[in-house]
Amino acid sequence: MSYADRKDRNAWLRDGYSRVMPPGGPADGHDGGMAGLEGVEQPRRHGGATAARWSPAIEDERALRALELFGNPAEAEVLLPSLPESAATARRLAQVVILRHWGLSPKVAEDAVLLVSELVGNAVRHTGARAFGLRMRRRRGWARIEVRDPSRGLPCLIPAQELDVSGRGLFLVDRLADRWGVDLLPRGKTTWFEMRVADR
Repeated sequence: MSYADRKDRNAWLRDGYSRVMPPGGPADGHDGGMAGLEGVEQPRRHGGATAARWSPAIEDERALRALELFGNPAEAEVLLPSLPESAATARRLAQVVILRHWGLSPKVAEDAVLLVSELVGNAVRHTGARAFGLRMRRRRGWARIEVRDPSRGLPCLIPAQELDVSGRGLFLVDRLADRWGVDLLPRGKTTWFEMRVADR
């Protein structure tokens, strides 16, 4: 990658973080303890989790720019620097893939974007990594989003109340995703969630 490309991507990350934030501030209220979830799929427990939502209907132009700068996570894993501002980039990438490439509903995009923020926040805050990977997969009836990091520490689902300000990362994933889990890798892990989607 040329110096100009790196400069452009770094400027993009700084600008995105300062100008686009999910309601309630950065996604940094994350648990991170982690034990006992290796390879375990967690079924969705339906309940009334209420959370401030980032609207997927805005900033379409910036989402397309993120795709141009970083690549398409539906085609291959996209590596992002392990910085808080990368959460905005990951949200934009998820938004443009779900809405434009897969043609899914704004509601699916809204929930997926929120959960991407939570997984990225965990990877940034708790792994000490220099980068993390974002990958999106689609199969009949399902959408899957994965965040890979080099830490083998497993996330811990901590009980949280709906009005808690912190410790809600995996709580939201557990409430909004239909399935989620963690797969250990030879070097690191992949934390993932899946959502049922209507095929068109």
